[in-house]
Amino acid sequence: MKKMPIFRIVLAVAAAAFITACDTGPSFEYVHLPGTEPAAGANMPFTSAIKVRSGSIVFLSGITSAPVPHSHPHVPAEFDHLDFSAAAQTEKIMQRMQETIEAAGGEITDIIQVTRFVVDVGANQVAINEVMNRYWGDDHRPASTTVEIVRLATDPRFVLEVEAVAVLPD
Repeated sequence: MKKMPIFRIVLAVAAAAFITACDTGPSFEYVHLPGTEPAAGANMPFTSAIKVRSGSIVFLSGITSAPVPHSHPHVPAEFDHLDFSAAAQTEKIMQRMQETIEAAGGEITDIIQVTRFVVDVGANQVAINEVMNRYWGDDHRPASTTVEIVRLATDPRFVLEVEAVAVLPD
């Protein structure tokens, strides 16, 4: 049996490392528990888990539908002109989330985790899910947690605040 010269072994290892580093696939992968896969017909508004493989992590601060900028401490009169329906608030939040992630160099589907702080989940969750799912599209669902709260610090008329984590490809 003929021995392979060491430089060929080193070259093969370097080529394999280069190909792996140049993988243009997503920087994360979805982790589904049995029966929760989209192909199984599960109609879930979230993914069980997401595994980060590479990329830069971006943390988005909590976003409400309050205009940016606005006064601190908050001045309720600055919000009087807003539509306080759950759908309108979610629409504004998702627009701002998209603008924020684009400013960081990514896109909305780079968001892998969201935490939703909701006033009166029973009354507001359906409208919130409908708007958010439209932004995520059919193929993307971030990992998600919903927490019911009594009120948001910004103004008692707001019903939703969302914070998020994204992974942007290198």
